[in-house]
Amino acid sequence: MRHLLADTGVIFARSMRTTLRSKTNLLFGMLQPLLFLAFFGPLLTGLRLGVDGSSWQAFVPGLLVQLALLGGTFVGLGVIFERGTGVIDRMRVTAVRPVALLLGRTLRDTVQLTAQAALLVLVGTAFGLRAPLAGILLGLALVALVAAGLAALSYGLAMNVRTTPEFGAIANTAVMPLMLLSGLLLPMSLAPGWLDGASRAVPFRYTADAVRQVYLGHYANGTVATGTAVTLAFAAVAVTGGARLFRRGG
Repeated sequence: MRHLLADTGVIFARSMRTTLRSKTNLLFGMLQPLLFLAFFGPLLTGLRLGVDGSSWQAFVPGLLVQLALLGGTFVGLGVIFERGTGVIDRMRVTAVRPVALLLGRTLRDTVQLTAQAALLVLVGTAFGLRAPLAGILLGLALVALVAAGLAALSYGLAMNVRTTPEFGAIANTAVMPLMLLSGLLLPMSLAPGWLDGASRAVPFRYTADAVRQVYLGHYANGTVATGTAVTLAFAAVAVTGGARLFRRGG
């Protein structure tokens, strides 16, 4: 275990240095949620969204989960490039444990997306978001779990597809219904019964609902407990599945 942690730290540090050198990647990774915040959020002000609190307390938590969903799903594109240039093969013949190649990258993406989520919350306060500090921190923790699970799955998938267009087709096809059924932009309480029922099969709905509750200062109700349990279970299954796919691919 000690050696695995050390190897993971080495890969994390390498990946983080690469990320910090890419200012364009950092900027555009935040651009879409900020555009939603600026151009869509004000349209909801004063509307009855079927949840307690202000429209910003319903909208910003959904944007945080959307950031993790979109950001985490597409990180595998980098691995496809590294496979094509032989980077992954060269790393695999070193003493670094194979699973550390996944975990180090996943940790880097989790840190990056959590930092971007914190910035999104900060900008949201300028638009009118009000939430307790404890709720913000708990919300960021849930978002980090979603980001970790999705990043691990993305890397696992990337190791088992041949081309970038193939990966993009699979990822895009999966992301759109997941985003719509999770009620990220608008709570699913506004949906008709059949759509609300379908959304209950999507784990990110429970995460978004839990983050909305903690942003209201509610920490001990059933929605938060269910959302936390579902998010933890998703992260555990996704990281485990991603690791198996990553080892199997090549």
